[in-house]
Amino acid sequence: RAGLRPRCVAPHATDCPVIASVEGVVGAVAFDSLVIEVGGIGYRVFAAPAILAAAVPGKVLKLHTYHLVREDQQALYGFRSAEELGFFNLLLTVTGVGPKVALAIVGSRPTADLQLAIMTQDQAVLVSIPGIGKKLAERVIFELKEKVAAAGVAAIGSGGPGTGPGGGASEGEIVGALQALGYSLSEAREASRAALADVGVSSSLEERVKAALRSLLRE
Repeated sequence: RAGLRPRCVAPHATDCPVIASVEGVVGAVAFDSLVIEVGGIGYRVFAAPAILAAAVPGKVLKLHTYHLVREDQQALYGFRSAEELGFFNLLLTVTGVGPKVALAIVGSRPTADLQLAIMTQDQAVLVSIPGIGKKLAERVIFELKEKVAAAGVAAIGSGGPGTGPGGGASEGEIVGALQALGYSLSEAREASRAALADVGVSSSLEERVKAALRSLLRE
């Protein structure tokens, strides 16, 4: 999953915040954040609704964090996994996307689903998120399509059951993902069929896309 690991997006390496994760006892839980108590210090961490709903005061919780540092503000944004944090960082590179919008996107559904929506240019998925309009959805897709692809296909497929024969990924999903990478419809269809012969009908989206890309690179 190279390319989607947590990274600093500050202009200079010396500006990179140092709080990469927080683990401690959950204190107060608010509508947009929670307090994690570590060594007598309470850290306020902004998080997605799913994290806040699952947080239990008095229980230990660990979150991967993005440490926002500005001249007039510091804030922590928490995530359940390094993949979520990495995708959050990627969203921050999009023009007009700040931490609050990026958090809303990351917290809306599984990261793999969001990455697939970007690759297949499925605006409907992004527009369904509160606060994300059509223009912003178009910008996210335009600016991140190649970055998500370059980050590694392993982070795009969820690996779960698909809709194709045998419970695997469907040909439409594979073709859409390959077209999002710039391949023509005919190239994508041919590569999808080659991938099917290579990894079988029960393969996941991740496995099928990897196999399809291998066949295209061999040409």
